[in-house]
Amino acid sequence: MPHQEALTVLTAIRPGQQEALEQVLVSMRDDPAFNPTVPFGKVPGVHFARFLILDEVPQDQVKDGGQTLPAQLIFLADVDAPLDDRINELITVAGRGLDTIYQHCEGYPNAGSASRREQLAYLRAHMSGYAALYVNTVGLGLRQIKQEVELRDAIERFLDTRDWRGSTPTETRTAIQEFVRGEPALGWALLPSEAPDLAFVLRDLADLAAVPIALLLGSPALLAILPLWAAVLRAREKTDAAPLLRADDARIQLLAGPEDRIVQNQFSAAGFLKPGWFRRITASFVLFLVNWGVRHIFNHANLAGVKTIHFARWIFIDGKRRLVFASNYDGSLESYMDDFIDKVAWGLNAVFSNGIDYPRTSWLVKDGAHDELAFKYFIRSHQMETQLWYSAYPELTAINIENNAQIRAGLFKPMNEIETEAWLQRF
Repeated sequence: MPHQEALTVLTAIRPGQQEALEQVLVSMRDDPAFNPTVPFGKVPGVHFARFLILDEVPQDQVKDGGQTLPAQLIFLADVDAPLDDRINELITVAGRGLDTIYQHCEGYPNAGSASRREQLAYLRAHMSGYAALYVNTVGLGLRQIKQEVELRDAIERFLDTRDWRGSTPTETRTAIQEFVRGEPALGWALLPSEAPDLAFVLRDLADLAAVPIALLLGSPALLAILPLWAAVLRAREKTDAAPLLRADDARIQLLAGPEDRIVQNQFSAAGFLKPGWFRRITASFVLFLVNWGVRHIFNHANLAGVKTIHFARWIFIDGKRRLVFASNYDGSLESYMDDFIDKVAWGLNAVFSNGIDYPRTSWLVKDGAHDELAFKYFIRSHQMETQLWYSAYPELTAINIENNAQIRAGLFKPMNEIETEAWLQRF
């Protein structure tokens, strides 16, 4: 069973090339899976992918000093490990398409006719890590997701062929088991799902233990620092600007245009951190804890009560001046925001209150997103247009995927009558 990785490639766009690059990306939008430039549907192990453009930021708008920030192209993909294999497959499938895209970016070799080795070196040189990564179900690979859709569909077709009135749940399930055993194409379903890679499991266990141990050993220093940190935090919270921002109607229509086309949506946003070392350190520490939590606690189809997110990540860019957030989720943006406000507003506050213009918080986790209108305005005003977005399973919600996995897991598992009836309710 592969675990999942986050591929992030961040490149500066050459002066005068942003409009041409945008035209290339938008031309792929009608068929993200099989367009002739980068047909993501032909690249194994890619769950979601997107290209988005960050506009140039003039020097006088750069927070916390610094030079003008050039326009940048961000490529994000949520993929099955190993990451190197996915990058190599991407080049194999779409090498010339990558030329078409990255010839508009700084430092791309040979004026858009790069060799395979040059492309690989360029992508690796511009890869960026993440501050935190959420995966709905760690270890649930793309092949398994698609196989389990096939299993569910095949069983439902079989159930439609007969009248099951008068059959007990056990009799119905036994008939399903016999059907599956008799279908060569479903032979894989006779076996348990693939076990996680041992090396990943060992690394995961080491990380699970290391962070609590480190916090325990460092607790005397942390407790000594905490009162000073809290005092500085509260003073900043009382004086930081918190304007009620609202994107104009034209901007909202542009952002909303590609939404709600399938059962899933994507969200991309970027914003400056509040100037100074204090907020950078606070944001870094909070996201360090978030990354540990989503890896070890909220790692199976549930992010603190929110069950609609497939993947999400937080990325520091521009020397930690800015934070980029990207997610793939089910339903509308409105329901997505409501879900977060109702269930994990404290988490939103802990992370995003370190950003400029966030609604005013108290003690890092209170208030903030509880001002629903101000929070929703903040979200839309920091949302970015995504020029291209791809989903490998546009018809499946996260709940569908989990349900299909439970059908497969329970197919040959010993069950009593009550458990069998509950299992049949999944169809």
